[in-house]
Amino acid sequence: MAIGKLVHITVDLVLLSTALAGIRRATGLKFKPESLTDSKDIQGYVDTYLNIGEKTVDFAAFQMSTSSNYFAKGK
Repeated sequence: MAIGKLVHITVDLVLLSTALAGIRRATGLKFKPESLTDSKDIQGYVDTYLNIGEKTVDFAAFQMSTSSNYFAKGK
């Protein structure tokens, strides 16, 4: 049970990070880690967390671009 809950929370956190990355790319609005704390260590962890979302968006876009049977660029 504990492993299932851990996986669920991890997937939720990746989805949140991916949503924040999509918002940043679509609108240019960026989350400021310095608004949470003055600790440079925690800010570094937040940046790393947000980079996971960026990489997830890049991966999804690449996979979609290689599946031309299902996806096409919009106007």
